[in-house]
Amino acid sequence: MIYKTFEEIKVGDRSVWTRTVTESDVVIYAGLIGDRGPLHLDDEFASKTRFGARLTYGMLNAGYIGATLAQLLGTGSAYVAQNLRFTAPVRIGDNVLVETEVTAKDEEKRRVFVRTTVSRGDGVLAIEGEAELFIFRVENPAV
Repeated sequence: MIYKTFEEIKVGDRSVWTRTVTESDVVIYAGLIGDRGPLHLDDEFASKTRFGARLTYGMLNAGYIGATLAQLLGTGSAYVAQNLRFTAPVRIGDNVLVETEVTAKDEEKRRVFVRTTVSRGDGVLAIEGEAELFIFRVENPAV
């Protein structure tokens, strides 16, 4: 991981990250957050829904955006806001493609605005949104 200054980050900078969402990801996430929803954990229940199979947690997939932002902006950033719109389900075993792109900067407040999307491997958009991050100054970064 690298440290980037506010000045090094440019509008149009992009980062892409991919991952296959596994059974383990879903079970561990369920334990961490305490959500035992059968749509995510019970094959029989989920098979009877309009989705026909278990789904991953939307917020688990949204969490992958953070990994991509770390690649895009480096270690000197902190979330201020993130809006999300969930547009399609992601199933266990799906590959996800997370894309982030810097769309604007506010020099006075040291803020960076980033378009964020998560798509399934079949190209269907699953999540779209925008992140706002603060870029802080680090004295003598060791990264």
